[in-house]
Amino acid sequence: MDSPRPLSTPILFHISQDASIPLKSLVATIELLDGGGTVPFIARYRKEATGNLDEVQIRTVQEKLEYFRELEDRRETILNSIQEQGKLTPELKSRIESCLDKTGLEDLYLPYKPKRRTKATIAREKGLEPLALYIWNQQPAEYSLESFAATFVDPAKEVNTVEEALEGARHIVAETINEDADLRKMVRKMMHDEGHVVARAIEGVEDPEGKYKMYADYREPASKIPSHRMLAIRRGAKEGFLTFSIDLDRDRAVLMLKGKVIKAPGDWQPQIDAAAEDCYDRLLNLSIQTEVRLELKDRSDEEAIKVFRENIENLLLAPPAGMLSVLAIDPGIRTGCKVAVVDDTGKFLENSVIYPFEPRNDLAGSIKTLASLIAKHNTRAIAIGNGTASRETQALVNDFLRQANLHDVFSVSVNESGASVYSASDIARQEFPDLDLTVRGAISIARRLQDPLAELVKIDPKSIGVGQYQHDVDQKKLMQSLEGSVESCVNRVGVDLNTASWALLRYVSGINERTALKIVEYRNQNGRFKSRHQLMDVSGFGPKTFEQSAGFLRIRGGENPLDMTAVHPESYPVVEKIAASLGISVPELIAKPDLVEKVKLEGFQTETVGIYTLSDIREELRKPGRDPRDKFVAPKWRDDVREIADLKPDMVLEGVVTNVANFGAFVDIGVHQDGLVHVSEVSHRFIKDPREVLKVGQIVKVKVLTVDPKAKRIGLTIKQLEAAPQQQAIKGGKPPQRRPEPAQAKPSLEAQLAALNAKFRTK
Repeated sequence: MDSPRPLSTPILFHISQDASIPLKSLVATIELLDGGGTVPFIARYRKEATGNLDEVQIRTVQEKLEYFRELEDRRETILNSIQEQGKLTPELKSRIESCLDKTGLEDLYLPYKPKRRTKATIAREKGLEPLALYIWNQQPAEYSLESFAATFVDPAKEVNTVEEALEGARHIVAETINEDADLRKMVRKMMHDEGHVVARAIEGVEDPEGKYKMYADYREPASKIPSHRMLAIRRGAKEGFLTFSIDLDRDRAVLMLKGKVIKAPGDWQPQIDAAAEDCYDRLLNLSIQTEVRLELKDRSDEEAIKVFRENIENLLLAPPAGMLSVLAIDPGIRTGCKVAVVDDTGKFLENSVIYPFEPRNDLAGSIKTLASLIAKHNTRAIAIGNGTASRETQALVNDFLRQANLHDVFSVSVNESGASVYSASDIARQEFPDLDLTVRGAISIARRLQDPLAELVKIDPKSIGVGQYQHDVDQKKLMQSLEGSVESCVNRVGVDLNTASWALLRYVSGINERTALKIVEYRNQNGRFKSRHQLMDVSGFGPKTFEQSAGFLRIRGGENPLDMTAVHPESYPVVEKIAASLGISVPELIAKPDLVEKVKLEGFQTETVGIYTLSDIREELRKPGRDPRDKFVAPKWRDDVREIADLKPDMVLEGVVTNVANFGAFVDIGVHQDGLVHVSEVSHRFIKDPREVLKVGQIVKVKVLTVDPKAKRIGLTIKQLEAAPQQQAIKGGKPPQRRPEPAQAKPSLEAQLAALNAKFRTK
């Protein structure tokens, strides 16, 4: 494999200044990336080398590294092309070599780029270039322009009059203006700074849903238009409802061009004026407008991808309820509610179907099935998918739990976005080849409650539904960004080596899909891993893979207690020295984390282990194997609000943020239709971006502003309410705290059924 292309010193300085990263840290980070280091590994375990750069900074370096290496490849191609044409002057070479922008590089290459036959090339074929140069150079001569132009009249060359000669010369001048890199840059900046995005409805085309009504006659400065509006306009144009352009004051643009190209008064001035106008109307406006449209799309894509990435990260890092047995219900009316039970490790145990709603109305049979499954599998939680009939199902379950006196079982609504995608996926078929799609979906709902991260990594991030125009943005960039986000979240939390699926393991630093499958295969054949070093026995698992991945893999109850922590095996000797300095063993140090506070870290520094690493080790020893995610909180729905028709203005409800966009946040309030909190209703203080205050998965109190059942639109406000009271948390599988009740034993299954039969009757 060829070694990566080194970057020149000017480029390194440019990246350093642009990204605000010290040059030494930048060079070290590039070396680590080129050496096969992953972003999570470098950020966590190579802080001394990078100067403690975080993941965002390292990913920025990674992106700029890719950009400038592509630029260098293109620069080399351009220099070779111009050299072959024999037109590479020292001045041009210097300008190309010093250019640090892809667009600017293409501007410099434009005059030498092979092109189709143009009006200017035809004029050159007619021998009119000397006349064009005379006009362009604007040097006084003893003869007049008209008399000089007359010498180019030649019917054999299809130049029959002086005006035809001047017209051909103007075409050459217009192309010269168009290909001037500095002039293109000025027009581009002017169009970006002063231009307006103008959208109009296409005449005669109906927009039955009114999706693009606000853009039927719309105008907004190009420099200020938000990404979501730009993407909406582009989508409307793509779907054939809108047309849009970037409008710029023509007279100002042409006046600027004339001011730059006219050097001195003379009889050439009318010709240059005409050439500048022709250049703008026929060449520059169209090409620069195309570039600015593309620039606006890139900017909008970048912002939309950023929103999607942050929403995905918040969703993946949602608090886990913990490893507890769960009964999941995927609600349905006509086809019934699919029920699946998993144990505290996520292993599938049993499934069933209940029909509590029309047309069967088998309430007693449904209750009997739930009671039986809960008692049989010692279920601690009931997870209910938030789709159709979810509120009706939750009301049924809550009544059942209350009537059956099951105080140690709690129910919670779980976002099921993407569950159907998982159900039909190859991963689901591999996990449950003999189960129906609907059962797989219920299992996924149960596991999402236990550990959202471990389950959601099995689904294409684009299918989870927390994006903003995700189908309209650059799909390659979107996928790269989302993959990076998933990788970051997985490694931030850490992965249990003995329980993780291959779908989760593949996102661990240094591990690909093939290696993940090999790990699972080894585990199935040899049983639980007892130490991290045992990974070296896995086929294809070499020293580099071990270096990159070991610190992110956890082994609970293994031979070395450090294997359950984020301490990298390469730092085990340091921990052993710390323990020895206290006169205790490593297990004793982990059992008594307060002892680490007595240690002066500076005394354990080496050439490779600095204060950053030592601080991380101390932090890890304080809470060995801790989960960085927040505590789990169950949202509380209002019992009297189940459908959008139940909503009334001024109602106060609790909800869960499901999506955050530039213009506001969507909140699930339990009526099968998310409400919108516009950015202006998020906070009393001015905020430019709702993400300053809200994140996906956050529980919030909202007040209903407007309700439109027909259009299925709900307007909500947060700023008009006081802060929501702090929720009691569920951590490690503990249900929400309730008022103390008399202690009593859990009734037997027979007792539960007897009580239920007395309370519920079939209709």
